[in-house]
Amino acid sequence: MDCISVLIADQHPVVLHGVGSVLGAEPDFRIVARCTDGASCIEAIRLFTPDIVVLDLSMLDVSWREIMSTIKSENIATRFVFFTASVERDDLISLAEAGAYAVVPKDAETEVLVQSLRQVAAGCRLLPQGSPSVVVSREASTERDLTLLTERERQIMRLVSEGLSNKEIGRRLNISDGTIKVHLHHIFQKLDISNRTALAAFAISQGDNAEPVRGAPSISVES
Repeated sequence: MDCISVLIADQHPVVLHGVGSVLGAEPDFRIVARCTDGASCIEAIRLFTPDIVVLDLSMLDVSWREIMSTIKSENIATRFVFFTASVERDDLISLAEAGAYAVVPKDAETEVLVQSLRQVAAGCRLLPQGSPSVVVSREASTERDLTLLTERERQIMRLVSEGLSNKEIGRRLNISDGTIKVHLHHIFQKLDISNRTALAAFAISQGDNAEPVRGAPSISVES
């Protein structure tokens, strides 16, 4: 099995150590470098050409825009995943437009980070691409909102609106609790919703017309 090469760049050593430990415990990841500043991050990307860079959104010496622009101009195919304590809506739109693959909050559970990176390595872009009108907003139409969700994500949204817990959803869809958490993280990002209560209210308010979920076939996130 080919390993997914990862470069981690964060100004906080404890984050470098923590993310490195999480990914190092997985057999399909290989940490090629850890950087504490943007300049060394750029040089390490040039040297190692990793599959994925996990980058702190708030690097102090070089902005994320400059890092991505530099790497893109040199035709290096590294994919960027941003790991951040918080992200403003304008930044999320800018990241999507710049071609970032995902944004993972620093308070996410470790399995969300691991599964998100596996999806990115498989070519899945977890941020919508395009102009700001494509990145979902609360003013966007219901139809546009729902088109950002996969069928599996819509199934999970409907079951959340029925009040089912992650374990109950897992039994209904025959998928793991960890996979559900990853899907919920992606749903929250795509719909600009912060928690499952808001998601349930959203689903109920716009009355998703899809058929009820009955014994859906087993499916897991790509790895």
